[in-house]
Amino acid sequence: MKRTALDQTVLKVSGLHKNFDGVDVLNGVSFSINRGEVVALLGDNGAGKSTLVNCLAGRIQPNKGTIEINEQALLLNSPSASEQAGLAIVHQDLALVNELSVIENLFLNREILHSNKFLRFFGWLDKSAMAKKAQKLLQRLGTYLPDLNAPVATLSGGQKQVIAIIRAVHAGADIIVMDEPTSALGAEQYEFLMSLIRLLSSQGIAIMLISHNLHQVSMLCDRAVVLFQGYSVADVALNEVDQAQLLAYMNGAVLEMAQAS
Repeated sequence: MKRTALDQTVLKVSGLHKNFDGVDVLNGVSFSINRGEVVALLGDNGAGKSTLVNCLAGRIQPNKGTIEINEQALLLNSPSASEQAGLAIVHQDLALVNELSVIENLFLNREILHSNKFLRFFGWLDKSAMAKKAQKLLQRLGTYLPDLNAPVATLSGGQKQVIAIIRAVHAGADIIVMDEPTSALGAEQYEFLMSLIRLLSSQGIAIMLISHNLHQVSMLCDRAVVLFQGYSVADVALNEVDQAQLLAYMNGAVLEMAQAS
């Protein structure tokens, strides 16, 4: 895919270390992502992917190393600090409230208060303004939902994914981390989500995609960062490697060969 503004680094992770009770989980992980890139984060179970994502999300703090967003080193000591810095995580469970409507989920904790000062004082919401903005967000991402007041529980898996992603865009995210976004989708929903990711990247949003589907990764992503036992063992352009090579990195074969030599 053709990218623009790839010289603008939006996320830079340098020498990230994390241990729990003396056990090293991250061992000097380093990589960067440029604006508009789609980068895969690969690794087998226990590779350190979840710990890395939790560091980016502000849920845990590394013992050592730096995280820079838009060329500014930041202390991400809470999820809200991560969101304010422009980084959003779309987890597998999507973190949506099924009982609330589409609009209520999109504006959860970011509600628009009524323009009337008296009503604003009493916390009244401008539901009309939220509905209009929700429609604009959906249109921006080429999405249509017939009833934005319907509970999220009534939506399909693919539609819920879209809502979670749109909420990240509405929050002003420059970087969106997606954890196995297509694992429970049908073929049609899968294709739509892939198109949505391409659209987001064309708008300059950087995507980090966590996936075990190497075919999907090869088709969609520009690069792959591979972790093995807490080490970043590869940062490769996907047009220069095949799936067998990616598996070798994920299984630690390349690291073992380097250590033996």
